[in-house]
Amino acid sequence: MRGEEHLTKSDQYSLVYNKGRSWRSDLVVMKAMLNGLVSSRYGFSVSKRVGKAVTRNRVKRLLREILRSQPLEPGWDIIFIARPLMASVSYNGLEKSINNLLSRAHLLRVPEETIKLGVL
Repeated sequence: MRGEEHLTKSDQYSLVYNKGRSWRSDLVVMKAMLNGLVSSRYGFSVSKRVGKAVTRNRVKRLLREILRSQPLEPGWDIIFIARPLMASVSYNGLEKSINNLLSRAHLLRVPEETIKLGVL
């Protein structure tokens, strides 16, 4: 369901902005905090500095698609804040940047097979 995996209310965004921890790259800033729920939720902040409406919507579609394929750790609220440079980057470049931020924050779920094999 759509509402369960997305931050939808301004109070939810404000809480993460004020109390969350942040990580940044050239393309995006990520803020995250524990939410005490079973699943993780995410939201996007794309300002007019990134571009006109078509560009901003494209950026949000790319971010949604990248996050759809990522196994996130449960129990986090995450906000991705787009920087102006994001409008000109390719899908692969943006995916690398998002993966880097999520791994630096330890928000990517490690597959159980990896743990059982003792790789980590």
